[in-house]
Amino acid sequence: MLRARSSLEAHLYMDLHPCECGSSDFDRRHRLEQRGDDIVAVYEGACRACGRNRNFTFLMADEIPPPPPAFGGPAPSEIIDPGEFAAVAADVSGRAGLELLNSPESEHHRQRGAMAYAVAAIEEIQKFIPAGQDAVPESAFTSEAGRVRYQKDPGKFRRDILEIELRLTRQIVADIDAVSPPAGGTGPRA
Repeated sequence: MLRARSSLEAHLYMDLHPCECGSSDFDRRHRLEQRGDDIVAVYEGACRACGRNRNFTFLMADEIPPPPPAFGGPAPSEIIDPGEFAAVAADVSGRAGLELLNSPESEHHRQRGAMAYAVAAIEEIQKFIPAGQDAVPESAFTSEAGRVRYQKDPGKFRRDILEIELRLTRQIVADIDAVSPPAGGTGPRA
């Protein structure tokens, strides 16, 4: 069974695993179940594109999750690999960056949630770096998309490069706060 550290992580996992038709959009009905000593989150619903029933079941972590946009506590994800988090960070920050460039400063707050989501995704990548090492090991890339991303540019998963990317993305969030009042939200699904 998939083990999720938070509902935000579960939603991202579902977004990263589309239906057979290619769409990841489905009406997500959610319920919690007690199974022995475990809490299980069940998400199900019909794919909006083709109507197929989609069903995901997650064993929820015992610890209380940090508030969004964080995906989980200090341990790395067991269901999303660092390459997938890198793709999410790049996609979300890239789309938000274009909006920032093409909108007046007074509207920049609309992209704050997306940029904070990108910060959280970059922070997740760093959790895969073992203590005393300088990079995410190749063995941490367990998805096909993650392995492809790693093989394309393994240098992007070095600690120093990730720290620079994180600092720059956090600065964008701070700049948004400086020019436009903060708005609520936790990312693309807010």
